[in-house]
Amino acid sequence: MTAASSAIPFLLASGDGVPRAGSRLREEDRDAVAASQRGEREAFDRLVQRYQRDVYRLCYRYVNNHHDASDMAQEVFLKAYRAIGSFRGDSSFSTWLYRIAVNTCLNFRAARRPIAEELPDALPDRRASAAERLERDEQARRVREAVSSLPEKQRATVILKIYHDLTHEEVAAIVGASVGTVKANLFHALGNLRKRLATGGRE
Repeated sequence: MTAASSAIPFLLASGDGVPRAGSRLREEDRDAVAASQRGEREAFDRLVQRYQRDVYRLCYRYVNNHHDASDMAQEVFLKAYRAIGSFRGDSSFSTWLYRIAVNTCLNFRAARRPIAEELPDALPDRRASAAERLERDEQARRVREAVSSLPEKQRATVILKIYHDLTHEEVAAIVGASVGTVKANLFHALGNLRKRLATGGRE
């Protein structure tokens, strides 16, 4: 098995484990949004607590830098707080919030090139040997760099679909595209990742 072919399953298995919003969660979100629109700051704080980890991870996948991702996540929630009065419930709150996050990430990347740094997704497995950990860390680094090099639409699709485990329909609602376009972007993204990983990022 080549390095590229072994890295793709690593990518597909490395989602953050973000649970999809169930009906109970959506109902709790609606109640919190309605309270926020009435001016209850505590209700919006509950939404922040519920989604701050997810938003941070989405931002980090874009910039690969802890400091920038933290700043961007704060900006996302500030934008959401200011715009909460315009939320009409045409989509779930999480979809609306992710759309703000993706747009914030795209604006950031357009404004300046972020300085990448390594941030492990999980604590190292102490049972693994040092060589195994180094190999796994190197593989994760190569995948992150390959994802960073994708065109913006493909990058957004990979981050939302694979790392955040959203459905094609949810991704389509966030990026403002059809489900067919999302599926096509994912197909081309995985193909581009294989090429980049096979050539060491030179493709």
